[in-house]
Amino acid sequence: MRIINQPRLADFALNHSDSVKSINKWAVTMINGQYKSSHDLLMDYPSADYVGNDRYVFDIKGNRYRIIAIVVFIGGIVDIRFVGTHAEYEKINAKTI
Repeated sequence: MRIINQPRLADFALNHSDSVKSINKWAVTMINGQYKSSHDLLMDYPSADYVGNDRYVFDIKGNRYRIIAIVVFIGGIVDIRFVGTHAEYEKINAKTI
């Protein structure tokens, strides 16, 4: 998979140093993933939630942080739309971000 908007991950990690290891692990797993369907994705990320509009929510660092990404299986693209704390996530609409 190819991650679009990867600088969002780095920017978030700069301000939340405890997230670096978890975010890097997520990114490496996504880049190395060969996901052709949501079933394939859920094999690596069983706690990921599909929230509609091609968006998936991933729990990072024990659900302390969240990543919302559009996953385009046919094109092998993961578009990072949001990286934030659980509290920040609660204030947004994951379907439209």
